[in-house]
Amino acid sequence: MSYDRDAAPVWPGLRLLPWEGEGGKPCFLSADGAGGVLSRLADEIEAEQLGDGAEVLKGAVAVLDDGKAGEHALRLALRATTQAFGNVLRVADSRGARLPATADGDHEADGRELRARST
Repeated sequence: MSYDRDAAPVWPGLRLLPWEGEGGKPCFLSADGAGGVLSRLADEIEAEQLGDGAEVLKGAVAVLDDGKAGEHALRLALRATTQAFGNVLRVADSRGARLPATADGDHEADGRELRARST
């Protein structure tokens, strides 16, 4: 599974789900925010994907720090990292699309976004 941000546009009122449909197409959920079964399942999967991403990052750092790591180990680490990064991007896009909109139509910026903009 790979995530293509261009293939998963933000649709107002729809939640981008953390899995793909047939042919790698993005899946969306129309939800009222009440936290139905499918929303809770998506929340759990997103949490697992973020946790997996943290573990993959640790492993990739270990491989990069190992001066004796061969091409095969580097390729495996890079493949796992790109997969995890795609999952994290999907979660970020899904959650970002659900942030409350401000009066000018932009999503509210949190502190991390403001710090990123200022650096």
